Amino acid sequence: MLESLAIKNYALIDNLQVDFNNGLSIITGETGAGKSILLGGLSLILGKRADLSSLKDNTKKCIIEAVFNISNYNLKSFFEREDLDYESQTIIRREILPSGKSRAFVNDSPLNLNSLQLLGEQLIDIHSQHQSLQIVNDDYQFKVIDALAGNAKALMDYSKELKDFKAIKNDLAILQKQKSEALKEHDYNSYLLKELIEANLVLGELEELEEEYETLNNVEDIKEKLSESYQLLGDEQMGIITTLTQLKTNFSKLISLSNKYSLLYERINSSLIDLDDVRGEIDDLFEQLEPNPVRLEQINSKLQVLHNLMLKHAVKDISELLVVKESLSEKVTNTANLDERILRHQDELLSKEKLLDHISKTIHNNRVEAIPKLKDQLESILKNLGMPNAQFDIKLKLTPNLLFNGKDELSFLFSANKGGNFLELKKAASGGELSRIMLAIKLMLSNYIQLPTIMFDEIDTGISGEISNKMGEIMLQMSETMQVFAITHLPQIAAKGHSHFKVYKKDVNGITQTNMVKLDHDERIVEIAQMLGGMDMSSSAIAHAKELLN
Repeated sequence: MLESLAIKNYALIDNLQVDFNNGLSIITGETGAGKSILLGGLSLILGKRADLSSLKDNTKKCIIEAVFNISNYNLKSFFEREDLDYESQTIIRREILPSGKSRAFVNDSPLNLNSLQLLGEQLIDIHSQHQSLQIVNDDYQFKVIDALAGNAKALMDYSKELKDFKAIKNDLAILQKQKSEALKEHDYNSYLLKELIEANLVLGELEELEEEYETLNNVEDIKEKLSESYQLLGDEQMGIITTLTQLKTNFSKLISLSNKYSLLYERINSSLIDLDDVRGEIDDLFEQLEPNPVRLEQINSKLQVLHNLMLKHAVKDISELLVVKESLSEKVTNTANLDERILRHQDELLSKEKLLDHISKTIHNNRVEAIPKLKDQLESILKNLGMPNAQFDIKLKLTPNLLFNGKDELSFLFSANKGGNFLELKKAASGGELSRIMLAIKLMLSNYIQLPTIMFDEIDTGISGEISNKMGEIMLQMSETMQVFAITHLPQIAAKGHSHFKVYKKDVNGITQTNMVKLDHDERIVEIAQMLGGMDMSSSAIAHAKELLN
């Protein structure tokens, strides 16, 4: 419920602070006193867009703040989703800066306008004659029927399953598109993969093959160089080993004369041993080298295959070719698995569709049972509101289509006159009749679901006498389970309120200001008497006002 409202620097309002109670609150005031300004300020709290013209003094910011008790509204999940601190007493503040920028806060945390609108819809329902057009909308008509049918849980289950159904259907469409595209590439990918498999790729093989190729391709030249090197080391006349052997012999004689030649002798001897070993290895290498044209051709062919594959796939080495091979293998495997995945999704889709069909039939049957109750209650309430011949013809048709709220098509027809034709509401009912129908529906809904605070904005226009009295009684009845506001010009309705507020204008230092005050019992008598007989109150008007209040 709305506990308090504070407005600063908005339109004709300089500074307004008012507290509200539960039950039925009446708001009255002369035409032009500023009731629409009050509603405009409240609409900003509910997420309406603002502009700079809203500021009374465009050098100061406008602040509108409302305190709500939301303990019975089941809004914790909304606060969690929006990352807001949940408080049973929640404060919504809206600021409009002189720059034209607007900001919204919930419990001092910033909130965007879209989210504020979603929150506002669950806190206050501002109901005017214009808003009565909601009742001609199929979605709203379903909402009314489902409230009486007790379909809340079934609709929640249906919505969840429908979301899953659409997700599976979307995934299936993606898989089918992938299959269509994959089939075009499958043969080519399989061919490329086969080439890579047949190449028997081994990491590091390229370098080894290139080295072996260079050896076999230059075997004669290598043998010649090895033979020449062997001769340089081992020639009996001029070979390095022969020379070093003579050098060793010379130093062996020198060390007998002095130990200072020992180190050089050791180094010469070590070099002689190393070179003799080198000569042996050269001899071994020479013996191992044999021309092998068959092996050379095999290596050349393999190298051509590898280089062609690297060129084809635009890679630099075998490691990158192996990555390409893995990728192609996945594509080929995935293509092969697509049929299985598509079949699995089709089975899931069929299962979900059967479940949705079952839930939608439950929803349909509940609606069918609720429609006579809705029809009887509506016609009974409207009879008391001066529409004795009002009749409804409400029909459901189960369709094969999965709609957002089941599989029903709704026909909600109305006739205001006995013997009249049943037509769509928007064609059969006048503005005043729509207002009374909407009031009757709100009364019914208040008995089945938790409604937000409702504010009736002059829906009694064009109504008087006993009908206005009945309207007031309906509003009073609704206020037993919810907070109700009624902006009215009718004394019969004004007298029903538990609280009564008056909106008025006054001039302060030559500037017109709108204000609002809560009336006590005596002030209510005066206000209602003026509503009955004008500013020149007669004793009969005052007596009538007292009678209405009693």
